[in-house]
This record gives sequence, C-alpha cells and structure tokens, in this order.
Amino acid sequence: MILLSMAALAATVPVATNGEPVMAAVEVRGHYDNGIGTSSAASQGSVTAALIANRPALRPGELLEFVPGVIVTQHSGDGKANQYFLRGFNLDHGTDFATFVDGMPVNMRAHAHGQGYTDLNFLMPELVDRINYKKGPYYADEGDFASAGAAHMGLANKLKENTASITVGEHQYYRANLTGSTPLGEGNLVYGAELGHNNGPWVSPEAFHKSLGVLRYSQGGSDNQFSVTGMAYKGGWYASNQIPLRAVQSGAIDSYGAIDTSDGGITSRYSLSATLQRRSSDTLLQANAYLVQSSLDLYNDFTYFLDDPVNGDQSRQTEKRRMTGFEVAQTWFGKWGGLEVNNKVGVQGRYDYLSPLALYSTVKRQITGVITESKVKEANAAVYFENTVQWREWLRTTAGLRYDRYHFDVSSNIAENTGKVSDGMTSPKLAVVLGPWAKTEFFINYGEGFHSNDARGTTVHLTPKEREPIDPVTPLVKTRGAELGVRTEFVPGLQSSMALWKLRSASELVFSGDAGDTAASRGSYRSGIEWNNHYIAAPWLLFDLDLAYSRAHYTEHDAAGDYIPGAVGKVASFGATVTDLGPWSGAFQMRYFGPRPLIEDNSQRSATTAIAYARVGYRIDRRWAVSLDAFNLFDRKASDVDYYYASRLPGEPAEGVNDIHYHPVEPRTFRLTLKATF
Repeated sequence: MILLSMAALAATVPVATNGEPVMAAVEVRGHYDNGIGTSSAASQGSVTAALIANRPALRPGELLEFVPGVIVTQHSGDGKANQYFLRGFNLDHGTDFATFVDGMPVNMRAHAHGQGYTDLNFLMPELVDRINYKKGPYYADEGDFASAGAAHMGLANKLKENTASITVGEHQYYRANLTGSTPLGEGNLVYGAELGHNNGPWVSPEAFHKSLGVLRYSQGGSDNQFSVTGMAYKGGWYASNQIPLRAVQSGAIDSYGAIDTSDGGITSRYSLSATLQRRSSDTLLQANAYLVQSSLDLYNDFTYFLDDPVNGDQSRQTEKRRMTGFEVAQTWFGKWGGLEVNNKVGVQGRYDYLSPLALYSTVKRQITGVITESKVKEANAAVYFENTVQWREWLRTTAGLRYDRYHFDVSSNIAENTGKVSDGMTSPKLAVVLGPWAKTEFFINYGEGFHSNDARGTTVHLTPKEREPIDPVTPLVKTRGAELGVRTEFVPGLQSSMALWKLRSASELVFSGDAGDTAASRGSYRSGIEWNNHYIAAPWLLFDLDLAYSRAHYTEHDAAGDYIPGAVGKVASFGATVTDLGPWSGAFQMRYFGPRPLIEDNSQRSATTAIAYARVGYRIDRRWAVSLDAFNLFDRKASDVDYYYASRLPGEPAEGVNDIHYHPVEPRTFRLTLKATF
C-alpha cells in the first residue's frame, strides 16, 4: 500500500549529491525529507518523527506503513511478528523486506516460524527519530532480504520534551509509557519504558502483555557522533489465529473465535548496539555493531485434526538465538578532472547461533513428540563498493558492486539433515539521476540482490515429519530489478513521485499452510507502478494520496497454475492531518488493498479490505494533552489476511476440506490517551 501518511514538503530549490551539496539545500517542512536531489530513486525517501507522532497506530509493526506501498496486518496474536505486503509480495513476516533499527537487522534468518521473521514489538514509536526507506535491489549497502525494499529506523539522540502517558481502550487495553532525555556528561541519556496489555475482541481473550525498556547514551551532532543503546523486551499471549470460514458460516465458532484456544506464544529480545559517525572535509566514516539475544516459543494449530485426528495438529516452534554483527563504511569526497566524486567502501558481517531450533508436536502446549531439533550456526560477510559521479548539474550516476559470502552449519537430530554448506553472490547496482528541470528529476535504476533460504533447508535430505527424501534448497536466491521514476515539486506545496518497476526472483518464498512457515517455490516475475503525493494545502492542513498497482506470476509453468498466492495487486491510501489549529489537532487515514489470488490457479480469491483510522487531539495547556484514536472507524467487516488450504475439523473426511482460512480485522475500537509533558 502507499500510505496514509500526512505529509509535508515545502517547495524548494534542489540539489545535493549523495552527501555533498552542489546547489541550494532542500528546506523541508513537516513530515517527509524527500526533496529534489536527496535520493537515487523515485521510490527512496525518509519520514521524520513529526509524522510518526501525528498518526495513530493499532500495533507497533505499523511503523512500517510509513513506507509508501507497505501494508501491515496480523494473522495471529499481537505478540507475534506482523504480516507484511509490498510490491506484489505477500512478505509473510518479512521474507523480502529488510528492516533495521540503528543498524541492527530485525529480520531473523533460519527462524523457527519463517525465514526473515520481523517482530517490531520491542520498539517504542516515541523514540524513533527517522525512517529511511528504499525499494528495489538498487543499493550496494543492502543485502539479504532487501529485494522488495528496506527500512532503516534511527532512534533519537535527544528528545524535545519528556513525556508520560497512559492509554486505555476497549477489551482491557492499556499502555503506560514514559520517555525522556537528560544531559549526562558531554552527551545525552535517552530513556523509555512501557507496559502494555490487551485482550482484543476475541471470544477467548488474547491476554497479550508486554514490557520493554530502552537506555541510550549519545554524544555529538549529526556528522560527528556516537551512541550506545540497550533494549529489553518480553511478551506473552494467547493467539487469535486464522480460522476456517466454514466453521464461522456453520455457527460452530464466532467470527472472533478460535479452534484451539491454547495457541499463542512467549518471546523475549535483549540487545546492545553502538553507532559511530565521523566526518572531515573529505571523508565520512560510519560504523555500527550489535549483540542480540532472543527467544521464542510459538504454539500454532493451522490444520486442526488433519495430521493427528485424535490429539490435533498443534505444534511448538522454538528457538533461542544469539546474534552479533557489524558494519564499517568509509566514504571519500573528491574531484576527478573537476567532477564531484564520492567513493564508498563498506564491510558487513553477521553471525547467528541458534540452539535449540526445534519443532515439537504438542497438545494444549504440552510436548508429545519431537519432530526435529537442530543446532544452527550461520555466518556471512559482505564487501561493497559504490561510486557516485556528478557529471553535469543535470546528470548524476551511482554504480555499485557487492559480494556476499554465507556459511551454513546445521546439526540435526535427523542425521541425514546434518551438514555444512557455503555459497556466495555478486550483485551489481546502477542508478542514473537526470535533472532537475523545472523542479523535476528523473531516475533510472537497475540492481541485483538476493534472499537467503533457511539454513536447515540447505542441508535437508529427509522431511522432518514423514522422513521422505527431499532435495536441499539453493542457499542464496538471485533477484534482479529495474525501475524508471520521476519526482516533481513543480506545483507549489505538492511533492509527487511515480515509479514503474519490475523484479525477477529465481525462487519464491511462500507461506505453507500445513507447516505454518515459509517454503521455497518457483521463480517469479513482478511488475507495477506507484504514484505518491504529499500536499500542503495550508500551514495547518496536510494531505497524502498514494496509489500502487502490481502484477505477479511464476516464471516456471506448472499445471497447478502460475498465480502467486497472496500477491496483492491494488493498494491505495489517503491521509489528512490537521496540526496546530489552536489547541486542536487531528488525523484521518484510510488504506485499501485489493483482492488477491489465494491459490495458483486463481480460482479462489480474497475479498478487498478498506480500513480507516482517525485521531482527535486537544492540548489542555502547556503540560497536558488528550487524544482519542478510533480504529476501523466505519466498523467494516473484512479480513486482515486470507489463505486457502486443507484443514480438518472433528467429523470431517480424513483428507480434510479445502477452505478459506482468515483472520478478521478488529471491530471499531476507541483508545483514549492522556499525556503529560515535563
């Protein structure tokens, strides 16, 4: 989708080359930092904290909806990673969209529940200072999972004000939040703490509870600074998993009911990270490093009594992970024959150690058998080079080359699935920027990228359940993409961009209904067009209108059909924001994502989903403010997500019944927030 963001760019005069200004700097007012001369593609941009603060969000994962084109939903409990859609992808929990927080990758590879698992519940929106986003595999510094796009969230080094807030809502929802910053030594200490609970509208209360804390110390300004950040998060819940349509239609369960009410999970994440930036007149050094320890126990039953007609099909997906990594990049600014030139060299590395990484059969969360247990060590290193040349005032090129090397080491309780595999991938990149002419610039982009497959799949020879022969998957899967784009600020107060894009993938990652995770499939081809508009109608009134259309199909024909299940075709969003209208403020946003095929022959399709959010805010005085958020404002009956596969309820045939399984959107819900500033 392309988001109901409210936005604002004052019309300005351009240009800047990748780090070095060549003409007048762009003056940004409000919520976006996407001016002429600030990016290498029409689909690249930046969102500021002002926009994040002004928009209501049902879940923390909806931070990614600030990226134009992204849809964020949920097919299970709120403590689990969200479901993401972008550019014709059903990204499941993050398969081809890379997400970072202060340089830390959020995507978890070889994850217990699915490759690229991206859980943002550990993040406090109040502490996010900026979201830099890119779409397409055109950037040398982006590697695994970034073929559809990437989002880099930066945390604030200093807050404008200290706040304490309490939010209450229906279904025993509450959120208590404290954020602030204070001088410490030669720098600033930023802190945040949150407690939350939500039962949701479900017949069996979700009882989602979470606690998190953040401490961050930083020194210096934007060009010369360092920071050290510690984050901690714990959560637990009972899941509201997708349910079979036939069970609701027959009256066996309520539309907000569940087949197995013991589904759910427990999770935690602890991290320590550091960033460094040093700039001189002709160089820029950027570095970051991180340590992460996380765990997840996830209980799911997607097929009910299909595999085990007596005990049911619930399973427990378990992982305990330690992850460490770094990135160091050096940029040199100079001149070649009078031409402005930037050269950048970067090195990245990451190591994941998972023990155990397991799948168990369970009944009401009690383990009844071991399906597979593994110990996984996955390491990778990458080096990249990027050259930017300002050939003319109206012509800039960026050419890059990236090389990634991966090593997978899997020890499995199934001896045949134990092994070691290595693989490498070279990825060229190119961007051409033409203009500006009449406050309009044009972009040509090409790039190759990749996504990694689950480490266990690279060494597998027997299926874990049936112990039948199976071939290993390709460790690294090549993607190729291209884009033509234009961005203009010709109309005063309006920033508009359009991108025509295509993307090929040698192997698709798709959701597997019987396993509840992602599996490698056939090669694919996607193409589409996006149109984003941000308009300042008045100093206090901002509008957004974003539209996207995409097509997707498999490139290898199969009798089952060539449509890609879950590939979203039409996405639209509209947003309006009122700010500083006396003591009043407000926001309205509506998102729409259209029907999509649920199986390969397109004989089963999802319905459309259109949801509106709204906010009304009132500042009582300098210290106190109150706001009321409404989610699903028009109380639409729709689905967050739909799947089509076979499951079995008691009394049904042994082979099960093919049916739509869906997760309903939450009904109209109100939340009231009281905030104090100190």
